[in-house]
Amino acid sequence: MLVLLMFHRSLPQQSLSVSTEQLTGDADGDDIAATDLPWYFSKGVRYPKPARRNRKTDNRLLANESIRGDRIINQLMFIPPNYETIKRGGKLKTILVYNGLGVWNVKAGQDVFLSSKCPVSTCTITDQAEKAATADLVMYKDRYFEPAVRRLPYQIYMLYLLESPFHTPYVDYLDVINWTATYRRDSDIVTPYEKWEYFDPRVRQIDQNRNYALHKTRKVAWFVSNCAGSRMGYALELQKYIAVDIYGQCGMFYCPRDSAEQCFEKLDRDYKFYLAFENSKCKDYITEKLFLNALKHNVLPIVMGARPEDYEASAPHNSYLHVDNFASPKELAEYLHLLDQNDELYNSYFKWKGTGEFINTYYWCRVCAMLHDNDSLRKPRWYKDFQKWWSGPGICTL
Repeated sequence: MLVLLMFHRSLPQQSLSVSTEQLTGDADGDDIAATDLPWYFSKGVRYPKPARRNRKTDNRLLANESIRGDRIINQLMFIPPNYETIKRGGKLKTILVYNGLGVWNVKAGQDVFLSSKCPVSTCTITDQAEKAATADLVMYKDRYFEPAVRRLPYQIYMLYLLESPFHTPYVDYLDVINWTATYRRDSDIVTPYEKWEYFDPRVRQIDQNRNYALHKTRKVAWFVSNCAGSRMGYALELQKYIAVDIYGQCGMFYCPRDSAEQCFEKLDRDYKFYLAFENSKCKDYITEKLFLNALKHNVLPIVMGARPEDYEASAPHNSYLHVDNFASPKELAEYLHLLDQNDELYNSYFKWKGTGEFINTYYWCRVCAMLHDNDSLRKPRWYKDFQKWWSGPGICTL
């Protein structure tokens, strides 16, 4: 018991744990009434009502207006108080994608807002540069280009970045960018690689009716193509104390990219652990390596990249191991051996399954909603020093 307490010293306090039947009836949430779930869940149908005119601070939509969470849900569930009047007026908010429609994979016009069934859909998209003179929002991907026309006072300029600061151009813009769209939780429109949301925030653990360790004979797997960086050194050091099968040009195992599904079937069938190591150690930088490669499969991920508190805010409760919670690769390997020998302890890391789902965050819906929020538009704001915010001290570590 003393050993278990030692290794669990850095984990958050356990949430309320109930049986699967008490919450859903099965691990897929099939028994949850669709009317109880908001529209952004795969089976949800509940749409928001128009916001009250005097909303409290915790309902704000911009990063500087609320310190609670990432505001994604606030934006998905926002309808302006006078929206019926807006719709009857027929005027659409214009979004100019300055880099062209190709990089966004969307059509010009209102299609994406209507097909996504956005609560706020009175927006239209264009890539016609001459619209910069009248567009409500001018959106840039990766870098800013100064328009050939004079900027109007009410216009919003937004910069979209998906990669970490180590893999994005240097951005030297002072008092130009109003809003940001990045994976960072302090962005105005947070664009995570995936977003986990609980069906009921009070229930974050469910007793499972299966053994996730059953018939698994191999220990640690890693699919990787970039052999540089500290993560490779950590993996090789870990390999001294426990079997780590490295797939790709960095290791001795092979699984072709065009057979990804077979690779993940092997992961589900044979392995207990997976290295979800990022190529950058930056604030909130958590990519598909955790969400798609690991959590959407029946394997326990070991993470490296963002800070422990970032993973706690983004991933299901008790669903992973963070290397920073162990003094060394050797100590981590000792705990992995313990998990390998104790099915009950290993299965405790899968009790999050069935308590929620990875939702569609409907990026374009949220952009449109923001453009209809008078509170977000009434007080213009700028990033005084964007580069300092994006990659200043404390944001990333080498």
